[in-house]
Amino acid sequence: QGKYVFADGLEYDEEKWHYCDGYDRRFYTEISSGFKPPGIPQLTNVVPPKIIPEGCYDCGDGFYNPQTRVVVDYKHKFLRNADNDEHEWILRTCRKAWDITTEHKPKP
Repeated sequence: QGKYVFADGLEYDEEKWHYCDGYDRRFYTEISSGFKPPGIPQLTNVVPPKIIPEGCYDCGDGFYNPQTRVVVDYKHKFLRNADNDEHEWILRTCRKAWDITTEHKPKP
């Protein structure tokens, strides 16, 4: 018996787990404290969000460098080497240090 409570206060419940289920995209702080006013984006559960080092990704427990395939914590201490599955997941889903802008293309 036991329970798991995340650092932000979110308590894991195996029977009624709806957080991050693909239908509700809110962060836990938005669920517990409400939305920010219009014009103030919330990019992560932590406000303000961590500044990601150039060329890296924020993978939740630290930063990931896809060139070295190393994850470091937010104080830049080594955590682990990413395997192929984690590498692909991070590249596909995590916030990165740079923005890719696209130009508006009018319909022909």
